[in-house]
Amino acid sequence: MSKTKPFVLQVRDLVRKPGYSRDLELTAPFGEIVGEGMATVGASRDVEISGMLESVHEGILATGSATTVADAECSRCLDPTTLDVQVDFTELFAYDRSEDSEMFVVGDSIDIEQIVRDAVVLALPFQPVCRPDCAGLDPETGAKLVPGTARKPKDQIDPRWAALQEFQAQEDVPADSAGDATKE
Repeated sequence: MSKTKPFVLQVRDLVRKPGYSRDLELTAPFGEIVGEGMATVGASRDVEISGMLESVHEGILATGSATTVADAECSRCLDPTTLDVQVDFTELFAYDRSEDSEMFVVGDSIDIEQIVRDAVVLALPFQPVCRPDCAGLDPETGAKLVPGTARKPKDQIDPRWAALQEFQAQEDVPADSAGDATKE
């Protein structure tokens, strides 16, 4: 592990030694904001990685999980919140560039930053919420609604349909009362 590039791992002890493996434990920040939209991982937020590096015939197989905290804005009430993000990853770093792999062993090292970054970004929610029962904002006043209370919308009629309301009022008059008026 390099101080300037913490996600670049030395694998000299595993290169071309199928069957050998070692544990992977790493905690480091990405160094830049990861993600876009309503949920991102800050540049200084640490990413905890634990897993295993295994030497196989084709290259080095990196498997593990990454855990971090994302800063988000609730999509319902717009309050700032944080979300725990935990993702798993598996990637083969091939020795031979003619392999179908997109990642390769370079010299005696591998760089796991891209695979961890991709896994974290894909785990970020498109519409994060501060809590599952968040009621959001009142669409009329913009005030934050209290969870568990039902919003009662005002009965507003579109002025284009107001004339039809008169027909509904005529139909709502009971037939008996209309007949009583004709008897007199």
